[in-house]
Amino acid sequence: MTLEDKSFFAALGLRIAQLRKDSGYTQVQLAEHLAISQQHMASFEKGIRKIPASMLPKLAQLFGVSLDELMDTQAKGSKRGPASKLERQIERIQQLPRTKQRFVTEMLDTVIQQAS
Repeated sequence: MTLEDKSFFAALGLRIAQLRKDSGYTQVQLAEHLAISQQHMASFEKGIRKIPASMLPKLAQLFGVSLDELMDTQAKGSKRGPASKLERQIERIQQLPRTKQRFVTEMLDTVIQQAS
């Protein structure tokens, strides 16, 4: 592995570990979902092993993030670190059909009005 590869896979592993924790999964649970061993999952998270490209869409879907977010290739803003839970939820809502988006928006409006 080149130095650049090591750096990339170490950063990707940290990102996956953070998303896994934010999503409430253990390494064992995530490994089972991906049909790999826990040790294999741990080596991905530590950047020791290269994560197969075929596994990236599965991980992105599981965590409810885009591939760009998963690999942290989006344009950097002033905020550092992984997206907040609310930001990930908003992105997932944007992927829903329009009728369900309207329903969620109406629920949010009601909650916000009651809190004001």
